[in-house]
Amino acid sequence: MRQSHMLIPTLKENPADAEIKSHQLLVRAGYIRQIASGIYSFLPIGRRVLNKVENIVREEMEKIGAHEMAMPALEPSELWKETGRWTTFGSELMRIHDRHNREFALGATHEEVITSLVRNEVKSYKQLPLTVFQIQNKFRDEARPRFGLLRGREFLMKDAYSFNESYESLDETYEKMFQAYSNIFRRCGLNFRAVIADSGAMGGKDTHEFMVLSEVGEDVIAYSDTSRYAANIEMAPVIATYEKPDVAVKPIEKVETPGKRSMQEVADHFGHELHEGIKAILFQVDEKFVLALTRGDHEVNDVKLKNLFDAGLVELANEEDTQRLLGAGFGSLGPINVPEEVEVVADLAVEAMVNITCGANENGFHYKNATPGEDFTVNQYADLRFIKEGDPSPDGQGTIQFARGIEVGHVFKLGEFYSERMNATFLNDQGKAKTMIMGSYGIGVSRTLAAIVEQYHDDRGITWPANIAPYQVHLLSMNPKKEDQKELADQLYENLLEAGIDVLYDDRKERAGVKFADSDLFGIPVRITVGKRASEGVVEVKERTTGEQVELDTNELVEYVKNWYKA
Repeated sequence: MRQSHMLIPTLKENPADAEIKSHQLLVRAGYIRQIASGIYSFLPIGRRVLNKVENIVREEMEKIGAHEMAMPALEPSELWKETGRWTTFGSELMRIHDRHNREFALGATHEEVITSLVRNEVKSYKQLPLTVFQIQNKFRDEARPRFGLLRGREFLMKDAYSFNESYESLDETYEKMFQAYSNIFRRCGLNFRAVIADSGAMGGKDTHEFMVLSEVGEDVIAYSDTSRYAANIEMAPVIATYEKPDVAVKPIEKVETPGKRSMQEVADHFGHELHEGIKAILFQVDEKFVLALTRGDHEVNDVKLKNLFDAGLVELANEEDTQRLLGAGFGSLGPINVPEEVEVVADLAVEAMVNITCGANENGFHYKNATPGEDFTVNQYADLRFIKEGDPSPDGQGTIQFARGIEVGHVFKLGEFYSERMNATFLNDQGKAKTMIMGSYGIGVSRTLAAIVEQYHDDRGITWPANIAPYQVHLLSMNPKKEDQKELADQLYENLLEAGIDVLYDDRKERAGVKFADSDLFGIPVRITVGKRASEGVVEVKERTTGEQVELDTNELVEYVKNWYKA
């Protein structure tokens, strides 16, 4: 493609609102442009990279017997109400009304739509297992769209859905999909980890996220320093053991603590370490209120709290409810004199605490020398805290370290979560109706593109992996006004195309410095420069990533490029 005919607007400076490299470089290099907050157009060169990623996804999906289809982006609210997700999915679901005031959602995901379709069309076990996928724009009303393609309100996603007659069959499909995802991200050149994850609003149980390792990632991965164990920090169980100190229990004492609200302020006031105090936080768990206790140096994991109660919704109680129920505001809460309507749960570490400090449920007061079982009652103890670096790995091998990751894929074993609610059944080999067993599998295609850039760039621009780059070769004519350079560049362009090599031909009447800077921004793996030695039939070939360059006779050029891509 001749660059003079293409829409590739490059920028010299980073956009003011671009905080991370992928956002900065994709905009500067003319791959994307923002239309509104979290909404982007893919310009021609960006669309080509998306096509490359999509093709990899299609190939790996088809290898495991998944079939591509297309579902509508506009989804009737009635389907979402069947599963209860019309309310539980939350404010991210974009809801609209048509002229007849009927409610619809812009597709954030398609479990309801595909389940409705399959329950009407699949009637027998002979039609199972079935796996379908689509690649389609999705919509989510993000509260803070940021980081370019990594957190947008409209994004390109591959979503797949499997229907099985048994959990054993689902396990087989899940394993195939897991391997396909691993293949996809390896082919994209990504350094990633598959981690144990929470299913969130998707429902179901077993689930893994595919995380691209990156300092700009919004998720924290807890991994073992000696084994393959890895989990989203929300899902990593704590296997640390706690021993109660062999000390005499002291009498509890109420102490005035004016202005001391944070755990650190309270610890400094009493002259003890953070782990010698109790942190108490009031949550609303579905329709009930729960006071969760942890050691002062630990943090409550709301996902573990949600799973403990098998709840649909967990959120911090508001200040009004906190004051009404416990008689104090945030910073003075504790487990003593808690009303019966509030259930008290505590992390396992709390059970081993003796003579500790805690809030008195009275503003400006705390207790010291409080002891569980002596001075207050806990309804149940459970693993409720976030794992910390240095904790034992849950698999018993090594200790936990942290890394940041960008989620690019997620696979779920949904089980009967949707099919039971939507009455998606089939007749088994004995003619009896059974509920279909489902799986759901997503890849953020546009997000994957951004994740690749986060791992493949330098101080001059993008350095695409060879099979992802928009073109294989960037051909530069240094001075098209000189006839020998123009003629040679035109001829090489035709020769490369005839050889089946994708070429972006910079035939613009621009200065050499502009052309070189743009070429570095684009990140095309091989650059061919037609310059001063054009009359001799000699060109310069440079590798974008390594910077290695060589002068070649034009007769050797096609073979050189082909061999370079074979290597």
